[in-house]
Amino acid sequence: MTKFAATLAVVALGSSVLFTGCTSDASLSAKLDAIAADVDALKAQQSKLANDVAFVKSDAARANERLDNLARRYKK
Repeated sequence: MTKFAATLAVVALGSSVLFTGCTSDASLSAKLDAIAADVDALKAQQSKLANDVAFVKSDAARANERLDNLARRYKK
């Protein structure tokens, strides 16, 4: 879990504890469900970004290898 997702979860749980005395159980449950959906969406987004970064890193490594091969073949 990333620091952002962990921070979001802590803030969400902290705010829900603060509002426990002010809201009914139904609205609290609805808010928790909404927060859970937001956390799931953030996890999916983070996973997609992590996959994109991994792909870009591998692509960059392959490109650097090709450049290294070209530099070795070039002679004056």
